[in-house]
Amino acid sequence: MSNTVVRSNVCSGRALGHTLVAALLAFGIGTALMVQQASAAAPDDLPALGDASSSLISPTLERAIGEQFMKQVRAGLPTRDDPILRHWVVSHVHDLAQYAQLRDSQLQVVLIDSDELNAFAAPGGIVGVNLGLFLQAEDVHEYTSVMAHELAHLSQRHFARGIEEQQKAAVPAVASLLAAILVGAMGGGDAGIAAISAAQAASQQNQLRYSRGRETEADRIGLSTLELAGYDPNGMARMFERMERAYRFTRRPPEFLLTHPLSERRIADARQQAQAYGEPPHPDIPEYGMMRARVQVHYAKTPDAAVRQWEKSVKERPDSPVARYGLALALTRADRHDEAIAIGDAIFSTDPNRVLPLASYAELLIEADAQPQAQALLERGLSVNPNNTTLNRLYAESLIRARDYARAQAVLQRQTRIDSQDIDVWYELAEVSGQAGDIINVHRARAEFFALRGGYERAIQHLEYARRLVDTRDRPLLARLDQRLDDFRTALREARS
Repeated sequence: MSNTVVRSNVCSGRALGHTLVAALLAFGIGTALMVQQASAAAPDDLPALGDASSSLISPTLERAIGEQFMKQVRAGLPTRDDPILRHWVVSHVHDLAQYAQLRDSQLQVVLIDSDELNAFAAPGGIVGVNLGLFLQAEDVHEYTSVMAHELAHLSQRHFARGIEEQQKAAVPAVASLLAAILVGAMGGGDAGIAAISAAQAASQQNQLRYSRGRETEADRIGLSTLELAGYDPNGMARMFERMERAYRFTRRPPEFLLTHPLSERRIADARQQAQAYGEPPHPDIPEYGMMRARVQVHYAKTPDAAVRQWEKSVKERPDSPVARYGLALALTRADRHDEAIAIGDAIFSTDPNRVLPLASYAELLIEADAQPQAQALLERGLSVNPNNTTLNRLYAESLIRARDYARAQAVLQRQTRIDSQDIDVWYELAEVSGQAGDIINVHRARAEFFALRGGYERAIQHLEYARRLVDTRDRPLLARLDQRLDDFRTALREARS
């Protein structure tokens, strides 16, 4: 695998066209039936006091809807497997969530490999971030303003309230809301918009009015979250103004502006509300700039173009760790590893104990094929943070590069026990199990991978392949496989019903 463990699950959003959107609408209609059945059959799932939407969609049902929605995301969108970027995004969103009025702090974050500006929140605590957000948000305060806004949609349960507002037509409401979220995440496209327009038509005017109210509420609560978390509330108005300038004359704005429409009043309100919080100092955070640099290097047209861009940045800002890190990444992409490591050593040697600097330096070493040094560095980090996903993923990758497949397999197997929902770990585990010659565990890992995408038929096939390879005397393993087969068959029946 190239570029350490960074991987794009490539699937063009626009190429999905009518097929994916039709599946989404079927998913939405099925979810609407779940809503109707649950509201009739679960009287003991009491609503939260003061939350009328819980009478129709309980938080428990929202999480179930979110799990199904996440399977659609994994199967249908181009996601980005970048453990370092993911570490920062997940840490940031969980830190921010402490100030966001969330009743349930369990969040699932997904990175979408698209340079289009977008972020989205979906029921069950799902937060999606297009990499294009990093390209547009010039500092951490602007980036955080978007994330705070999305967390406000979750804390105020806007999905459930949207269904509550349209409960007399619950099927089209659920279908259109869920499809709109996912079509928005995939970057829209005329085919996608046309495919969901019929489901939205019946309640378009009411939905538009309610949507504007929810956006205003999310702005207000998001601003409060920014201030409480120590970020600059003015970042929201700056982000709005930047988007308005960038897309003022475009024929089709990015999906974020279609689902979060801007107006002069909205920008003015954000600016006015931010002024009420005063003007304490809000320094920028270099780590955000470093993550932005990762995205910029990722989308650079060629390695040489990336090197030229970041050499210019270093010349303009020679003391900037962000500029130097961007250059190190660009040099790595251009296979100029000695230069990249020299820069990385200068940046990260002064702060070797935190996960992000340690992982960033280890990645440069891995790409330079300096596996003994990379493994020693990662082992030191894992001695302090043994369950850290990023460090374990990089450690496994270094072992793979050193062709120590059995140890890499053991690292990833342990990681699946820490987080069984990480689809990227299951993908890597299937790959390294094959390299280790462990065909039974190739099929077991692939089964889990497909199940997390909602592909239960393929998951069952892989477990049946694995079962045929197991020694009949290994009754404990056969029992575990049989139990998992039962789980997947049950899930398949429920999906079909």
